[in-house]
Amino acid sequence: MPNAKNDDLFHLIKSLEKSEKRNFKLYMKRVSGSEHFIIMQLFDAIDKMENYDEAALIRKNSNIKKHQLSNLKAHLTKQVLASLRILNEDNDISVSVTELIHNAHIYYNKGLYIQSLKVLNKAKTIAISYHLSFDLIQILNFEKNIESLHITRSMEHRADMLTREVTETARHIHLQGALSNLALNMYSWYIKRGHARNAADVASLEEFFKNNLPVSSEAELNFYEKMYYYQAHGWYYFILQHLPMFYRYSQKWFNLFQDEPAMQLAEPDHYLKAFHNLLNAHFDTNNYHKFIEILNVFEEFSSNKIPRSNINLKVKTFVYLYTARINKHFLEGTFLQGVEMVPEINRKLNRFKLHLDKHRILVFYYKIACLYFGSGDNENAILYLNKIINENYDLRTDLQCYARLLHLIAHFELGNYRLIEYLLKSVYRFMYKMNNLSMVEKEIFFFLKQSFNIPRSNIIAAFGELKEKLEALENDKLETRSFMYLDIKSWLESKIRNVPVEHIRRELYFARKDIKKSAIL
Repeated sequence: MPNAKNDDLFHLIKSLEKSEKRNFKLYMKRVSGSEHFIIMQLFDAIDKMENYDEAALIRKNSNIKKHQLSNLKAHLTKQVLASLRILNEDNDISVSVTELIHNAHIYYNKGLYIQSLKVLNKAKTIAISYHLSFDLIQILNFEKNIESLHITRSMEHRADMLTREVTETARHIHLQGALSNLALNMYSWYIKRGHARNAADVASLEEFFKNNLPVSSEAELNFYEKMYYYQAHGWYYFILQHLPMFYRYSQKWFNLFQDEPAMQLAEPDHYLKAFHNLLNAHFDTNNYHKFIEILNVFEEFSSNKIPRSNINLKVKTFVYLYTARINKHFLEGTFLQGVEMVPEINRKLNRFKLHLDKHRILVFYYKIACLYFGSGDNENAILYLNKIINENYDLRTDLQCYARLLHLIAHFELGNYRLIEYLLKSVYRFMYKMNNLSMVEKEIFFFLKQSFNIPRSNIIAAFGELKEKLEALENDKLETRSFMYLDIKSWLESKIRNVPVEHIRRELYFARKDIKKSAIL
């Protein structure tokens, strides 16, 4: 029976690049003995599978016995990881430092204490350069151990210096831990709930943030402390929909890596995330020119060796780059061009399906649905919205609610009024249950419910009235999230003027670029 979701070895082998598979086979020829054949047979059998099926594996490979399989898989996992460690040991700064610490232990165990200290000093220099406090404390403790057990005469006042270094490093570790905890909690809040929905959410978030922020100033923080400080503040202001402050801290996070380029190699995951958040900040604030500027830098960076060095970074680059490309079409109002990307996005979603979490897939489905809706293809919009509605997601309740609301509007566009009557109650109940009903949503629900009784001759006036009501709510901080997720104003304007949504969005784009209206079409 297929059970790929529960098999770590299957996932590991499926994540290997061609070069990594080739390296593994060469590695096995060097290190394996009598077990080489059966281990390689197991590797090849799993590699060929689309889904992991243990019964089929044993049936098709007579040399692999059921009672042996557990031990063989454990041995194969160990060997695959060992080959990857050798292949990638030069690509990870922390791994390089760990290797030096291991070498220092070898010298120490041989009684070569001075040589051990020399290697530790080299490791310490790298750790300090890359702000690796956790590695640094390990190095310092090893140095203390050597100095306390052996008379090395390596340096005068050694004890005082080591004591100060350990105390200072421990302080940084404590501060980094507190700030990273806060950043993680802010991100977790957003993934679970989305933006603050009401005054109670705002009060709860503000209290939690204030009580868990360990410092009030970034002036004396090191690289990692600043990074987590900026991340925590960025998520905090994003949840509160304070977009100018979200932009400010996203820019600070990005600037950290521009000021210390070496850290782009040391922390490529966080650098990619900094790109992503800064692009989102420019998108959410409609800062088109800066958005394009950063997107061009990101496009160039995505083609160099860092984001292509492993599958983890490839997946992140795909997610962030294609999210930005979709957002570019939203800003420019080029929905028809945007939907041309959908087949390629689906191919990559399928390619990276073992590595993508539900949240990323959920966001892609919603953005694709919005592309189709903006292009006037309501059937395909509904298709992707159903992928969200029909799945049991336990996160981003805000996005699930807006998917249902957009689903209703798409059916309204198709004239499926009987279905809308049926869906209205269930969608309203869902949003009420999720505590996700703002005044904007209530006004939309009321309009859709009343629309069946509005004479066709009065429908345009009704659209205009709804638009006026929503515009009156636009500056309310607790209502702005509705306009972030649903471009309801452009839809209403398109209905009032009887033109496609794409036309309205193109007008807004050219207005931002200060191009005369006569040049639009």
